[in-house]
Amino acid sequence: MEVGKKMRIMGLDYGAKTVGVAISDPLLITAQGVEIIRRKEENKLRRTLARIEELVLEYDIGQIVVGLPKRLNATEGERVERTKEFAEKLTRRTGLSVVFWDERLTTVAAHRAMAEAGLGRAAQKERVDQIAAVLILQNYLDDRKNADGGQTQ
Repeated sequence: MEVGKKMRIMGLDYGAKTVGVAISDPLLITAQGVEIIRRKEENKLRRTLARIEELVLEYDIGQIVVGLPKRLNATEGERVERTKEFAEKLTRRTGLSVVFWDERLTTVAAHRAMAEAGLGRAAQKERVDQIAAVLILQNYLDDRKNADGGQTQ
């Protein structure tokens, strides 16, 4: 890595059959959607983890943020357990630290943003996981910036 170069952050929206992927810009200000990784079965993660590892190398990722799907009342259920298991596998595979970010209502916000942009239901269904990943990562980046008093790390 170049001296003084910031590593990007990856945001993931982990779901039963998809993983939405977003990547920060090099200055850690904005999040951009990259892709949706799809799989046929929830517990078949080998290809998903391999693709994430490829993206980590391609984009020079230094940290991963994974949306934590808590219930609206803030309790944790089976989805949270599966997400934490996925994060452990990610850490083992990539060697990177994983930060969890509360993702409550990001899917709702993603659908709302796409509807306002004029996308129909079919297009929304196709893109919702990627948009949710962007929202998770952007919220994390904004929180980091606010915690630093507006300074990026």
